[in-house]
Amino acid sequence: MILTTTPNIEGYKILEYKGLVTGETIIGANFIKDIFAGIRDIVGGRSKSYEKVLQEGKETSIQEMMQRAQELGANAIVGIDIDYETVGQGGSMLMVAVSGTAVRI
Repeated sequence: MILTTTPNIEGYKILEYKGLVTGETIIGANFIKDIFAGIRDIVGGRSKSYEKVLQEGKETSIQEMMQRAQELGANAIVGIDIDYETVGQGGSMLMVAVSGTAVRI
């Protein structure tokens, strides 16, 4: 399946628009990761544990979106948008939402 953030795919003609597809993931950040992330914030540097959580959330959401597109008979998704939000009490969880248009090329 071809995935792109652009509205079309160079070299391909969109034959049929199948509709909007989405994928959502909500991931809780655990206490240990929060402690190490806080230390990173104080001393500087990147928080690898949170980066890994973001990556996992994005990959899971994209896989879910692709599955929904395949169920519609699509072989590509165009116009993909990825959004990240904190949710839950005190922003304790991360939501990754992806959306795009399922198409047949």
